[in-house]
Amino acid sequence: MNRPILPAPGSEALAASQALCGLIQQRIQANHGFLPFADFMQLALYQPQYGYYTGGAHKIGTAGDFITAPALTPLFGQTLAIQLQSLLPQTAGNIYEFGAGTGELAAQLIGKLSGSLRHYYIIEVSPDLAERQRRHLTATLPQHQHQITWLTELPAEFDGIVIGNEVLDAMPCDIVRYQNGQWQLMGVGLDANRQFQWQSAPLPAELLPAAQALLPTIDGYTSELHLRQQAFIRTLAERLTRGALLFIDYGFDAAQYYHPQRSGGTLIGHYRHHAVHNPFEHIGLTDLTCHVNFTAIAEAACQAGLDLIGYTTQAAFLLNLGLTDLLAAQGEPESQAYIRAATACQTLLSPQEMGELFKVIAFGRNIDPDWPGFALGDLCHKL
Repeated sequence: MNRPILPAPGSEALAASQALCGLIQQRIQANHGFLPFADFMQLALYQPQYGYYTGGAHKIGTAGDFITAPALTPLFGQTLAIQLQSLLPQTAGNIYEFGAGTGELAAQLIGKLSGSLRHYYIIEVSPDLAERQRRHLTATLPQHQHQITWLTELPAEFDGIVIGNEVLDAMPCDIVRYQNGQWQLMGVGLDANRQFQWQSAPLPAELLPAAQALLPTIDGYTSELHLRQQAFIRTLAERLTRGALLFIDYGFDAAQYYHPQRSGGTLIGHYRHHAVHNPFEHIGLTDLTCHVNFTAIAEAACQAGLDLIGYTTQAAFLLNLGLTDLLAAQGEPESQAYIRAATACQTLLSPQEMGELFKVIAFGRNIDPDWPGFALGDLCHKL
């Protein structure tokens, strides 16, 4: 397979990447030459100043590395707002959004929910993205600034709706391999030229039960375990006094995730709208993600006492809530506004695009379990 030619980073971005590489090399040396991949991913994405999400580059949108659903069309957020409209009055009226990106989803929801929304909290670890969100929301919703608050840490409790669009996939994962009858933890080391390379170590005892339960014992089979995602969900569940958790992301149920034919796992990078299969390429400038194991997410939430509300594809969820009705209101089918909106909706709904790979999962506590978004096409039985 030919290695794709990626766009060269600018001098400032390259210098930041090199600085981050130096810090990771120091960590590897301090850790006796081996750094678990989850720790490498944490540094690559979130190391202060140089990490992918904590550095200063614009990553989202046509000029960045990937495009999210809210950036495609405001109809995405307007459709989601239909689901939230009946839920907010059952709570204190708050929305808590994790990983708000450019602020577009927040703008779409606040604009449609102003009557029932009390407060919109954005929990954001990236100072650069937080500033970008402030600029966008100040420009688009100046009259709602008093309702918006940025947080850098989790609140002590949640009373409202917690939302995460493409948040779980950005959480570091452990990578496990079954090789020669042994379970191995995959990590990062340095070769003779101090370049990053894959290395393996014996699998820690705390990861062994999950590996044995989930991964096929096929020689060379490699995949991810999502302990940090599960811990995150458990923490949210413990702090949710009333309301719901709603996550939209790409992924599978466990049976699909660990299918024998998916022998290389799901780890992928995104750089300037290119798929990157080498996680050591343009470190700090490349988004690293792993698909979500929604079965594990459901188990973590339910074990923490939440009710599973629903699980379905993004296409079914948006169609249940009337996305096509909102599209029809965009004007005459021949108009440019309608054509642009229809093209975006095709991306949101198409099985070949985001429609089936992206899933929606929701959990609740002390809230009405009858959600129209899951009326048809619910897939909870697959979890």
